[in-house]
Amino acid sequence: MAGQGFAARLLAWYDRHGRRDLPWRRAVTPYRVWVSEIMLQQTRVSTAIPFFERFVARFPDVASLAAADEEEVLAHWAGLGYYARARNLHRAARRILADHGGELPRDPQALQRLPGIGRSTAGAILSIAFEQPAAILDGNVRRVLARHAGVEGWPGSTAVAERLWRLAEERLPASRCGDYSQALMDLGAVLCTRVRPVCAACPVSEDCLARRQGRQTELPAPRPARTLPVRRRRWLLVLDAEGRLLFERRPPEGLWGGLWAFPELAAEVPPTLGGWRLQPFRELPARRHAFSHFVLEYHPLLCRAEPQATAEHPGRRWAALGELHRLPLPAPVRALAEALFKGAELAD
Repeated sequence: MAGQGFAARLLAWYDRHGRRDLPWRRAVTPYRVWVSEIMLQQTRVSTAIPFFERFVARFPDVASLAAADEEEVLAHWAGLGYYARARNLHRAARRILADHGGELPRDPQALQRLPGIGRSTAGAILSIAFEQPAAILDGNVRRVLARHAGVEGWPGSTAVAERLWRLAEERLPASRCGDYSQALMDLGAVLCTRVRPVCAACPVSEDCLARRQGRQTELPAPRPARTLPVRRRRWLLVLDAEGRLLFERRPPEGLWGGLWAFPELAAEVPPTLGGWRLQPFRELPARRHAFSHFVLEYHPLLCRAEPQATAEHPGRRWAALGELHRLPLPAPVRALAEALFKGAELAD
């Protein structure tokens, strides 16, 4: 295969400097590789480690994950963000159990038909778990290849992405496929970083075009400038006489699907909510939370509630501070709830 010199130098460096202490590399199984690769989509390694360890302790294999309730899966994902990843993991586990005998398939097309597994994630699973020569192209790898080959343009564009995929496939080694994939990811994370790359220690810097041309900070080209749209929402923070906050389960699809959050207002504050009469509200300072494609600006409205009649609602529940850990809450919701419980805002 092409690129043997590149792969050989990279593997020699990995043997000396690879991050073999990462929990998903200490005990490699297809399941653990899959879970880690899903977690590492849009998440830093240091952030993912404690979540991974807790997740696989509770769900050690495909069967235990498939048998779990979605809410429990989301609760173990809470705080990691991009919750569609957790829902896809859960759905894929059930598909693997039903259609593949509980084992991750070794066929690229079959893997990519599972929820949440794209081309690069499939390549990582195939190479690391099954030692197949499959290319990967995550953010770190795109940066390494774009600099080394001097690829112009933003990697998110179709033409540039296609060229990078060709480069990734041309450089695949004939053996040690899993180590090679991990070496590529490590090189981008440790040396070929977005800012201040450590070219002097790089095993492939000798023929790196970006280094030769002094363009390490220019390649790969950044995403074209854009202004993120702002979505404004009003959240109703309802406090009962026992000092608990009201949470409402969100629809299964869309933003934070299946998680619990504060009731969202489409119009004015209603006089009642279920079997509760709402007292006059107080507006708290607005906050913002940035997503990849938009900025959420949320305006909390705090009010107390008095029961009018006993009313149970399957999509709503009350929770005190000590009960928050049982609920799968989005990070902004959890942060606001904890701030309210611990601060003066909930004082009489």
